[in-house]
Amino acid sequence: MAELFDTVEKALRSFLEMMKKSSFKPGGLNMGHTTVIVSVIILFIVANTAWFTVQPEETGIVQRFGKVMRSSSPGLHFKLPFGIETVRLLPTARVLKEEFGFRTMSTVPGEKTRYAPSGSHKEESLMLTGDLNVIDVQWIIQYRIEDPILYLFQVRNTQKTIRDTTEAIMRRAVGNRLGSDVLTTGRVAVASEAKTEIQKVLSAYQTGVRLVTVELQDVTPPDSVKPAFNEVNESRQDKERTINKAQEQANREIPKARGVATQSISEAEGYALERVNRAEGEATRFSAILTEYQGAPQVTRRRLYLEAMTGFLAGMKGLYIVDEDQKAMVPWLPLESTNGPLTGGKQP
Repeated sequence: MAELFDTVEKALRSFLEMMKKSSFKPGGLNMGHTTVIVSVIILFIVANTAWFTVQPEETGIVQRFGKVMRSSSPGLHFKLPFGIETVRLLPTARVLKEEFGFRTMSTVPGEKTRYAPSGSHKEESLMLTGDLNVIDVQWIIQYRIEDPILYLFQVRNTQKTIRDTTEAIMRRAVGNRLGSDVLTTGRVAVASEAKTEIQKVLSAYQTGVRLVTVELQDVTPPDSVKPAFNEVNESRQDKERTINKAQEQANREIPKARGVATQSISEAEGYALERVNRAEGEATRFSAILTEYQGAPQVTRRRLYLEAMTGFLAGMKGLYIVDEDQKAMVPWLPLESTNGPLTGGKQP
């Protein structure tokens, strides 16, 4: 390539020297001079139209009279001159972006990003939700060109097709949901659904494009209804706060009540078991006594009498015998000190 430029440079210098000698006088140029001029012009055209450079992030598509001949990787390449072969360069290694509802004016490093005036693209961002509310949705898509030949020749205007398809599918995804859902918790679901549907349509159209991401940037109500929307949000937040407080109290009281109920049930079951066991023991003892009574009625009757009187007298402090003819009560049995000697009365 350097040799070609050297040849062209030498030819131009020869041409300039020849023009100086002829001094543009009438009849100063002869047939040989004309041949040199034509040769220089042809060499210059060949030098400018026979090579091209593909940048590292690009792919070159070479066309011969409009027909695709080959694709070229990054680097220096040659082609047929004089417009016989033309080259179209596409950034296949770069992530491309389309913005909806807003436009980025400049992104200078170290400076704040500047955007187009607010409201200049409302025709793209204003959408109707499933509950007939209007919201302002701003989003972006990022994509790569996977097949440059399909991207260039399968669809007439691939970029416009991508934008129209994206906008139509996003409107459908938003229209199938409630406005409050899109504004709060449903943003990720909307973006995911839109990405799947957009890729399906673009693949069906054979656009040669692969989506990287679909991301909702800003979802807000229109400016005219923002005050009312903020009041509704505050009411919903108060509602959620009240619900959470009630749920917190319920989480505290319900386990406590369950613990008390479980304790009461356990105590009742223990009491029931105790009564049943006691009744069974009493029944067993009565059966044993009945057997002994049937064998020796007199002895058993006397023993039962003595046991009953022992239990009865054990809870008494004293025993008095009252005589109708006697005015004072005479203690018969001093029961207050059962371990000491009997005094003031008669022994039984």
